Amino acid sequence: MRAYTIRRFILLIPTMFIVTIVLFLVIRLMPGGIIELMVMQHTQEQAGEINLDEAMIREMMGLDKPIHIQYIDWVSGIILRGDFGKSLWTERTMTEEMKARIPVTFELGLLSVIIANIIGIPIGIYSAIRQDTWLDYLGRTFAILSLATPAFWLATMLIVYGSIYLHWAPPIEYVPFSVNPIENLKILIIPAILTGTAMTGGMMRYLRTLTLEVLRQDYVRTAWAKGLRERVVVIRHAMKNALIPLITMFAPQLGMLIGGSVIMEQIFCLPGMGRYLLETILRRDYLLVSGTNLIYGGFGMFLILLTDLSYAWADPRVRYR
Repeated sequence: MRAYTIRRFILLIPTMFIVTIVLFLVIRLMPGGIIELMVMQHTQEQAGEINLDEAMIREMMGLDKPIHIQYIDWVSGIILRGDFGKSLWTERTMTEEMKARIPVTFELGLLSVIIANIIGIPIGIYSAIRQDTWLDYLGRTFAILSLATPAFWLATMLIVYGSIYLHWAPPIEYVPFSVNPIENLKILIIPAILTGTAMTGGMMRYLRTLTLEVLRQDYVRTAWAKGLRERVVVIRHAMKNALIPLITMFAPQLGMLIGGSVIMEQIFCLPGMGRYLLETILRRDYLLVSGTNLIYGGFGMFLILLTDLSYAWADPRVRYR
């Protein structure tokens, strides 16, 4: 187990190296660079009088250097100083933005995962126990609707119809949890419910299939033959083993949260990392786009590693040598 963990950590190094190259180049290959955007904005503000020197702007921003030198400067700043760069528009460092925005995205993701598990796990297991009953059909229908209905569409409909018929709209000004926990939860609970509900569909169907498979095992039939209560058989024998493969869904589940946070934070005006990423992409803020995606990519790879290790820990039959 120790050797496997060390090898996995070593393999992360070339993987992260490839990821940094891809993230550094992709934003720069997009049409409409930051220099063109700055010139366009200055032209609109000056009513057609262009006084900007593009060569001077490139030199001030360090964009006149060869692309490989820019990459080395960026990576060395991250490795040696933990500096992900600063905005080419505002001169504000990404570290300052991360301190304020990561807690928002983390809290939204944590609430969404909790809600998804509270809804998905009981319904998935109960559908398997009551297979082919009307409750099972109801749970499966809910799972299909959850898979087929995007969370951003539900959020849009909630805001539109809520404002029209209920004269209600979500709060625009974000309140940190440390300032007022109640107001903070009022702001985050609706997007968390919508995001968590959208995640429950796959979890419910997957868990139902796993539970049905476990319930047909010999040791479960032996437990029934001993005359144990249904609750004991399900919780102690069936559910314990059915939940182990569900660990593999943990990393993809959080990956969906990272992608979904971009849309949900934009809809509900939450100052998180997802909304920050969207703003930097629209402004073509090269260093911040690359840095934000690097954090997302590194977090995703760490979750995959943590999932593999936790799977080996949870299932004694798995041994890494």
